[in-house]
Amino acid sequence: MLRRNFVKSSLGLAGAAIAAGDAFATAPTAKNKFKLKYASHFGMFQNSAGKDVIDQLKFMADQGFMALEDNGMMGRPKEQQEAIAKEMTRLGMEMGVFVVDKGGNGANTLAAGKQEYIDIFLNGCKKAVETAKRVNAKWMTVVPGDFERNLPIGVQTGHVIDALRRGAEILEPHGLVMVLEPLSDSPNLFLRTSDQTYEICRGVNSKSCKILYDIYHMQKNEGRLLYNIDRTWSEIDYFQIGDEPGRKEPTTGEINYKNIFKYIYDRSKKENKSFIMGMEHGNFSPGKEGEEALIKAYVESDSFTI
Repeated sequence: MLRRNFVKSSLGLAGAAIAAGDAFATAPTAKNKFKLKYASHFGMFQNSAGKDVIDQLKFMADQGFMALEDNGMMGRPKEQQEAIAKEMTRLGMEMGVFVVDKGGNGANTLAAGKQEYIDIFLNGCKKAVETAKRVNAKWMTVVPGDFERNLPIGVQTGHVIDALRRGAEILEPHGLVMVLEPLSDSPNLFLRTSDQTYEICRGVNSKSCKILYDIYHMQKNEGRLLYNIDRTWSEIDYFQIGDEPGRKEPTTGEINYKNIFKYIYDRSKKENKSFIMGMEHGNFSPGKEGEEALIKAYVESDSFTI
């Protein structure tokens, strides 16, 4: 993946490391030195850091979490977006995904091929460009919507590809990437598996349309995680994390995250790639103690042998 170009030499040691191409740069004073770039979200550490988002960013960086993802970033006031971006720049943090606003995961389905739905999606892409500029983001999540079950699946797939091509045309001149997320939340959702998403990305045929491989959702929908990551690797641009069952931090469910993290790390280093690993999950235990346990879980899962 390409580095975001907003990083300046004035960011200090952490920013300089990122600018120099260190895929796994960590703040020099961070308590933990992670091998992968894990992106936490607001609210995950509010018992330890308080409710102020700037204080939470400082806490994340202090713990070694050098990226942020914020699904609702597009809905934040412009002034808050700018303040978040300014503090992240100071800390040497990288912005992960936010969600393109198209009216909800299942709403305004692109599979239907209806112009009004396509217009809502394209308008969301245009607004996402402005948000991305303010917060120094590269990636944004897109969920195409529900099945349109009165149409053949091939026709639905064609409609989705056509709409996403138009969205990619908006994003590509700005170096932005929509990452398509197959989900397990409802069987009504059109995008369900990694191979289906791979097929659609190949059909769109744009560097601005790639896969968001959410490990939690894919464990539920298809399993064989390493096998499917390997088969769809060329179209993956972003990962998200959550254990199953429960969608909490690694070590709380059945997924062997240490093995998965090692695979992603080893292959990324070999191919000179870098992924943000979005921590899109809840905390297994409540309160400050639960937040401390979450950090320990990442330290443990990231302790694979190089």
